[in-house]
Amino acid sequence: METQRRIIHVDMDAFYASVEQLDNPELRGKPIAVGGSEVRGVVSAASYEARKFGVRSALSGVLAKRYCPELIFVRPRFDRYKEISQKVQKIFYDYTDLVEPLSLDEAYLDVTHNKKGIPSATLIATEIRQRIFNELGLTASAGISINKFVAKVASDVNKPNGQKTVPPDEVLAFLEQLPIRKFYGVGKVTADKMYQLGIFTGIDLKKQSLEFLENHFGKSGNYYYQVVRGIHNSEVKSSRTVKSVATEHTFDENLTSEVFMAGKLETIAEQLSKRLARHQLAGKTVTLKIKYSDFTLQTRSKTLPYFVSDKGLIFETAKELLYQERMRESVRLLGISLSNLNTETQRTVAVQLKFDF
Repeated sequence: METQRRIIHVDMDAFYASVEQLDNPELRGKPIAVGGSEVRGVVSAASYEARKFGVRSALSGVLAKRYCPELIFVRPRFDRYKEISQKVQKIFYDYTDLVEPLSLDEAYLDVTHNKKGIPSATLIATEIRQRIFNELGLTASAGISINKFVAKVASDVNKPNGQKTVPPDEVLAFLEQLPIRKFYGVGKVTADKMYQLGIFTGIDLKKQSLEFLENHFGKSGNYYYQVVRGIHNSEVKSSRTVKSVATEHTFDENLTSEVFMAGKLETIAEQLSKRLARHQLAGKTVTLKIKYSDFTLQTRSKTLPYFVSDKGLIFETAKELLYQERMRESVRLLGISLSNLNTETQRTVAVQLKFDF
């Protein structure tokens, strides 16, 4: 009989903000926002003290200051965050080589067969979190279960500085009572659509047929049908070859003006350019992703004769693709990706390079 997998999802608590508070004692216990300012830009991360006022990532600095007048803005230091992230990952590798980072602050670990021979994934998660605190002075939360999806959802249950184990015999009950907005992969717009269809919890989702879900949510329908039944067979991959880098944004209100869309694309191009710079990547193929209000998806691509990573070149190419043909419907999501990378055949990195802001 196949061994039941034991998966841990570790998520650092308010990582960027916590590192800033760690390095600067004067910031501890105070509401801080990493990135943005009170006159421009967006928040990259917020401390828990700031979150109590509604400050969160992707919120404009102007609104963040309005929500929390005492908010302190701090410039991001990605080199420092990467340095700490590598130390966290070093702890992970003491237990298993099957570590799949999702970003600088979270990762999946497959500890089914671990280096220390510890039979309990719960004990391993507890030990890892304690080591992160003792060695680095930071807290982390964890979810433990039979697959990546349930572990990811569980890690959010007792945040911050907590953990949640969902044993095999409790997975279905856990998912059935879970609010639909807590399902990983269900964003605000999708959750609102599910509410309109009478789907508020996992058990409501489970009652729907595969045909119903596919009719309303396209290819994602099959994903929802499977995960609510505890089925998620994706393995923890210790490394992945980066083939593309993408940045995208889902809008609170659908866009109808292409001129306004172009303005949004400039912001997306800037975020993508920064992402590329941090990982020393460039590419030749620019792809514009458009998701319409009816959830249909369209992509438009152009391959350049040279490698690009500069915001201006990416934006101009994306804007050209935007005006290539008229929009069929209003638009709920725009994204830009860069592929055909300069290091595609020689570089393997263990990091997810998709950034939603």
